[in-house]
Order: sequence, then C-alpha cells, then structure tokens
Amino acid sequence: MTHARLYVGPSGWHYQDWYGIVYPQTRSARFDALAFMARCFNALEVNSSFYRPPTARMTAGWVRRVPPAPQFSFAVKCWQRFTHQRTEPYSTADVETFLEGVRPLGDSGHAGCLLLQFPWSFRNTPDAWELLTRLADDFRDHRPVVEVRHASWDDAQARQNLRALGLSYCNIDQPRLKQCIGPSSHVTGPVGYVRFHGRRADTWFASPAGRLNANVASHARYDYLYGEEELSEWIDRIRGVAGQTESTYAFTNNHYRGQGPANALQLRAMLERGKVSVPPDMLRHFPFLADIALPDPLRGGCLTRRPAEPELF
Repeated sequence: MTHARLYVGPSGWHYQDWYGIVYPQTRSARFDALAFMARCFNALEVNSSFYRPPTARMTAGWVRRVPPAPQFSFAVKCWQRFTHQRTEPYSTADVETFLEGVRPLGDSGHAGCLLLQFPWSFRNTPDAWELLTRLADDFRDHRPVVEVRHASWDDAQARQNLRALGLSYCNIDQPRLKQCIGPSSHVTGPVGYVRFHGRRADTWFASPAGRLNANVASHARYDYLYGEEELSEWIDRIRGVAGQTESTYAFTNNHYRGQGPANALQLRAMLERGKVSVPPDMLRHFPFLADIALPDPLRGGCLTRRPAEPELF
C-alpha cells in the first residue's frame, strides 16, 4: 500500500461573507486571510484562478505567506478558458500565460496539482476526449486532475482512458439528481482528489441572468452545511483513495458563510482521529465544532496538530 500525503482544506480563502464567521469581524491592515487559513489547514484550493490567470507576482506572494512545502500545498483550479469556454479552441499563448502565472508555486514545491473542473454539460463524447487529450499533453508536468459531473462519465472505460492519458480523477459529492455522477472513490493517477460541493438540489441548476444574479445564484448553490453523518460517509473512501496515491486532497467547496471551513475542520478531526484548533469566531458561529476543538484556540488563526510532514496513511 502506498502511503499518501493527505491534504484537507476549503476551496478559496477570500470571501467577504467570511468576516465575523471565519475571520474576525474587525479588520486591520495587517490581517492576512491566506496566512490565517494556512495555519488552520495544510492545503487550499485556489478558486480565483478559474476566473482569470494569476500573475507570477501574485503566486510568489502566496508562497511567502504559507508554511514550506510539503507541509503546505496549493491545488490550483484551471482557468475557465480551458474547461468552460469551448466554442473556440484555446491557444498556446493561453497555456503559456497560465503556466507563467503559477510558476512560483512549482518552483517552491507548493504546486500540488492542477484541477480541470468541467461543468455538468461536459459529456463523455469524442469531442470531449479530443479536448482532454490536448489538455493532458499541455499540462502533463503539472499533475492534472479532471473533475466531471455528468453521469455519462461513470464508466470503467472512461476511467481507463483517463489513466492512459495520465489524468487523475476527482471524486465529488454533489446533489443526487438525475444524470449527476454519484459518490465514488476512483483512482486513475498519482493524485487522489475529493471535492464537496454540498447537496442543494433545489438551486444546483439555477440559470441566472446578469452578473449580480449570477453571484446570488452561486451563493445559493453552495449554501449547504454537511452534517457529521454525511461527512462520515466519505472517510473510508478518502482513506481508500489515499492508500493508492502519492498525495490525496479533500476540499470543501460549500463556501457560503464559512460553511466550507467548518466542514473541513470536521474532516480533519475525523481523518486525524483527534481534536483540532478552531478559530474563536467559528466556535461562536458553529457551536457543534466545540466537540472537536482543542482548548484555547489562537486568535490569530489555528495552530494545527500536524507534524513536520502531512498526515500519512
């Protein structure tokens, strides 16, 4: 059995609705949300890179504010130009722009993997495989992980094809709706990956018109707090994936009003089989975290129990 490094954290860290819930309500010029989260978790999923490529200056700044690798790792969500804007093929310049922006993460050892997140509309078709083949070639050196959401991808041959292309598989928890891929513990490459989106079936396929409504719909889609039993369903799956991979990531994408960090702390406690430090604001907003909280949390952020290396399984 392979002993995998296991990384747990939330998706993103810069959300205005986290202040007063995850972060202190009173902000100071010295407060650093990234550094705060990096004291609570050993990984973060970069969400902003989906909307626009980060600059090298930006990612170099991230490196300076987190613990050294491999104690801390970033999983970078790929720019939507490659996964969602598929009317026109992306260019070589698009690839170069994106990779130049994330280069400091790789140079420092903090680049854990690259997430290629596809929407539910992306089906298992010949055109899809043509795109995946190109992406696999363009991002081969960056440990690419593929997330698909449509049930047409729940196919043994599809997973074998991903394995042949060197693409790792992302297992997801999403609403249990018709033609939505269900929970799994598949492994097709060196990286194990699990994403928790929440189970808001009533808002999952909301189609807003306009930027403001799009933001509201996005919050509604991810407005979900997992219960302890729902998270427990995934513990054996995560451990099973970790037993077959070099490194495994578990991220909570139900970000609305800090619910993702709360559930990520619960996952940490379950996987580490012990208590964890919880920020005081989170204890007040999510009182059930008291059951897993170490005493006297630091007000500047969490002080985790992790050793010099991430937890091994």
